[in-house]
Amino acid sequence: MWSGGGVVQVLTDLPVLAHTACRIVVLSVCLAAGFLLSILSCALYGNWWPLLVVFTYALAPAPNAIFGQYVSSDPLADVSSSVADFGRFLTAVLIVSGFGLPVVLAHAGIITPMAMTMSIVGGVLVYGTIIVYSTLFRERSDF
Repeated sequence: MWSGGGVVQVLTDLPVLAHTACRIVVLSVCLAAGFLLSILSCALYGNWWPLLVVFTYALAPAPNAIFGQYVSSDPLADVSSSVADFGRFLTAVLIVSGFGLPVVLAHAGIITPMAMTMSIVGGVLVYGTIIVYSTLFRERSDF
């Protein structure tokens, strides 16, 4: 990123800053489209049950954030923490619930198949945005 030099340094760092800003804009548009699809799946069909999926979007990263501090910092260590594994398990349960809940609601006849499709596509956009963001902006530790 920008190292804080003079005008010449700003001009040389400008392509990197523009590329980062472009990434952030694209990710925010994808995230907004995902939430829009999830809310429209409720509003267009007059049934607000698919809104429960949005809560799984908000809660899915929480177990990794809470239990992530128990992960070993040594990438070559073959030691696994059961607390960190439990956090990963809870995250997986929430993600599967985010995709499975609309399917179960559509199968039970509570929501329409189109609302289910919109909710699942919205979930793919939201979860995909979270994964891409964490991949692109992860701090790299060089040895």
